[in-house]
Amino acid sequence: MKIEHVGLSSINGSLVVLENVVDPHYDEMVEFTLADGKKCTGRIVMVEGDKVAVQVFEGTTGISMTNVRTRLTGKPIEMKLSPEIVGRVFDGLGRPIDGLGEIYPEESRDVNGSPINPVSRVYPRNYIHTGISSIDALATLIRGQKLPIFSGSGMKHNELAVQIVRQASIADSEDFGIVFAAMGIKNDVADYFRRSFEESNVMNRVTMFLNLSNDPIIERIITPRCALTAAEYLAFTLNKHILVILTDMTSYAEALREFSSSKGEIPSRKGFPGYLYSDFATLYERAGIIKDAKGSVTQIPILTMPNDDITNPIPDLTGYITEGQIVLDRTLDTKGIYPPVSILPSLSRLMKDGIGKGYTREDHSALANQLFASYAKLQDAKALASVIGEEELSDDDKKLMVFGREFEQRFINQGYNENRTMEETLDLGWELLSMLPKEMLDRVDEKTLEEHYKPAE
Repeated sequence: MKIEHVGLSSINGSLVVLENVVDPHYDEMVEFTLADGKKCTGRIVMVEGDKVAVQVFEGTTGISMTNVRTRLTGKPIEMKLSPEIVGRVFDGLGRPIDGLGEIYPEESRDVNGSPINPVSRVYPRNYIHTGISSIDALATLIRGQKLPIFSGSGMKHNELAVQIVRQASIADSEDFGIVFAAMGIKNDVADYFRRSFEESNVMNRVTMFLNLSNDPIIERIITPRCALTAAEYLAFTLNKHILVILTDMTSYAEALREFSSSKGEIPSRKGFPGYLYSDFATLYERAGIIKDAKGSVTQIPILTMPNDDITNPIPDLTGYITEGQIVLDRTLDTKGIYPPVSILPSLSRLMKDGIGKGYTREDHSALANQLFASYAKLQDAKALASVIGEEELSDDDKKLMVFGREFEQRFINQGYNENRTMEETLDLGWELLSMLPKEMLDRVDEKTLEEHYKPAE
């Protein structure tokens, strides 16, 4: 029997409080009927005995404390799912906004997902090709991995996200799709994403979720959960390999902070709730491969570091949960290098098991190690040059400086529409290393050097 409650105990911002509620459940959906017959929805966000706090999605404007009627639905927020969600655009709550009509669901799922049994997880292997040299060669994205991009305000992470969506592919299957979720973005950015995907003819493999900056913050908190629910359905029910791109996790975290503050919770670092780490984990840990499932879910969360501070709680906690990071560098960005990937702090912890013979190419690991080592030595040479001048450097350090300029301009830097194959990327890496004397390449064995080292005549 459905019970309807008349009136509210209190209203505080977008939160309303009901008392004497029978058997409420956290995350349960609630329907409100206003005095003029208008309906709106909410979600139970706090339960204290028979007293509950409900977050109203549409806001509390126009809601009366005396004659509003409230009904608990008995179920959490659910996402309607069917194969036709591919190629569609949804709002932050999973409702179609592309004008193509409603989804006729084959099933509906709780957006909070189901925990994956750790025993049933399969170790990620095989790489996802992005066509971007700095990622493919030095921080390879492995299928089933979660690999975030740490950016800064005003940098080209949106362009990088679009390029990855356009170019991403896997070698051994055609069943590849992308779930793209944008949170707290402006209308012009949302239009840029949609237009870019449509003009490059990749919309037929993209499922898109858009939460705008003027949408309710509670919707922003639900958006990544809807996206991951769609990804799990496509991967584990329809056997597709799905790449999930979530941008911007900083907007998500700030919405969570505002939401936590409105509930009166005690803040932790930088005002964020103490459960920020576990909340992030509920999202990031939904990536992976499950035993006996043909599909996989890979994640690229994108976040902008406030004040470019990598020790901020958002990148800091993200780094604890994920398997590496790709860091964008403002100095490279100001030089006009795109994508401005900072090589030394970027890494992919699962890269070693998804590259090499049988996956990319046998020399990949040795090349990546040598590029890292040579670029690290370059930083020492730059520091010395800033003190004594480049003319006073040793011959080896001068060669490193030349290598560094070429490496940044030809390897890291590439066109927005340039899609390099893995072969092209690795060959370019060896071409650049061949600018250095053979004795400076101390991370590569003799056999590999003989095969790939080709100094200029």
